[in-house]
Amino acid sequence: MALQIYNTLTRKKEEFVPLKPGKASVYVCGPTVYGYVHIGNARPMIFFDVVRSYLENQKYDVNFVVNFTDVDDKLIRKAEEMKLSVPEVASMFIGAYYEDLEGLGIPRASANPRVTENMDVIIAFIRDLESKGYAYENGGDVFFRTRKFDGYGKLSGQNLEELQFGIRIDVDERKENPEDFVLWKAAKPGEIHWDSPWGPGRPGWHIECSAMSRHLLGDTLDIHGGGQDLEFPHHECEIAQSESVTGKPLANYWMHNGYIKIGGEKMSKSLGNGVLVKDLRARYKREAIRYFMLSTHYRNPLNFTDEAMAQAERGVERIANAVGNLSYRLQETSEGDQDGTVTPEWEAKLQEIRTAFHTKMQDDFNTPDAITAVFEWVSEVNGLLQGRDVKRADLEAAEKLFAEMNGVLRIAATEAEQELLDDEIEALIAERTEARKAKNWARADEIRDLLQEQGILLEDTPQGMRWRRK
Repeated sequence: MALQIYNTLTRKKEEFVPLKPGKASVYVCGPTVYGYVHIGNARPMIFFDVVRSYLENQKYDVNFVVNFTDVDDKLIRKAEEMKLSVPEVASMFIGAYYEDLEGLGIPRASANPRVTENMDVIIAFIRDLESKGYAYENGGDVFFRTRKFDGYGKLSGQNLEELQFGIRIDVDERKENPEDFVLWKAAKPGEIHWDSPWGPGRPGWHIECSAMSRHLLGDTLDIHGGGQDLEFPHHECEIAQSESVTGKPLANYWMHNGYIKIGGEKMSKSLGNGVLVKDLRARYKREAIRYFMLSTHYRNPLNFTDEAMAQAERGVERIANAVGNLSYRLQETSEGDQDGTVTPEWEAKLQEIRTAFHTKMQDDFNTPDAITAVFEWVSEVNGLLQGRDVKRADLEAAEKLFAEMNGVLRIAATEAEQELLDDEIEALIAERTEARKAKNWARADEIRDLLQEQGILLEDTPQGMRWRRK
């Protein structure tokens, strides 16, 4: 089965055929860096990371770009509140973004372009629009002639008359038409600004992604992604700008993830129900956060509750237990005189799980059902480990399959990411082992409870004692 992607533009699933064989260009709209990343930002961060990981699993060379909006009205207001410069505020929250990125187990993008570092590219793009008759200047501001672009509204499926009520800018009598949107904003006294052919100012919101995506990835992207809230007006305006300049599709596949609700209500500042990622990470393991985000199909709404997170924690714990038991059994199983071949029945079972995993991932990145395949692996591995004599080759084949699936989803910590026990805890574990040998059950139980208080769980298995962190 070939990879199928639901294309927001066409409202149907389409086979993924990149512009260049073996390569994939992906542009995802990133945060406006005037505050800490919230849970709504985390969903596209995690989901599109999985998109990149799966494309890489399928042997694509992925150029993955996520932008930073590091100058706009919100940043200017935040800088005034904090009595800092706009660049200082942006740098502060970009640093916090990277901390959250690492805390969620997400590798950095191929590039994270910043608006303030691409001003020449943005100005040149606006001048190109102006030369083609799609942009006009009035009072130091530059606007896009929306009615000149025939395809405006094709992504969101709205007509032009309806769209004017959704534009995220104030009505301005200087516009030729109410739905025209700003490309360049004249600077107010004391504001951060850049020189331009239209006077000192800064870019409008939509133009930055059109200019930077073209600069880094070319006229047409393979995939353009972001949250559902960006479908209109941001992505609609991007299409109008880019296609007016190039005459080519801005992206061949448009992907949008659904909203996150908090306890069944839409997350909003007015309700004060936002959840910051840094606070979420303080309460839950990153594997549980990823599991939660991926347990619902990306196009569907996702409801954040304490119970949902508790369920995610139980899920990742079950997976971690199976992985830990497998790893421990491997350490205790020598190659001996075994022939190194996988048992045919076991190989067939693993292949069945692998096929199920990839079939679901290739069906528009169906991560919930891909996780179901992971749990099928857990059940089979737990059954395998009940046996007294297990071939090392069977254990290694199971480990290899899990590494493949987890390399995409990353819902279990790898061995390299496990924290080492300190000397005190190692000594306690050794003491407990000796206490059990001496049948000093009271001391053994006392040590078990003490370690549990420190987040270390001990498990007595048929192959011996093993430990894991909560």
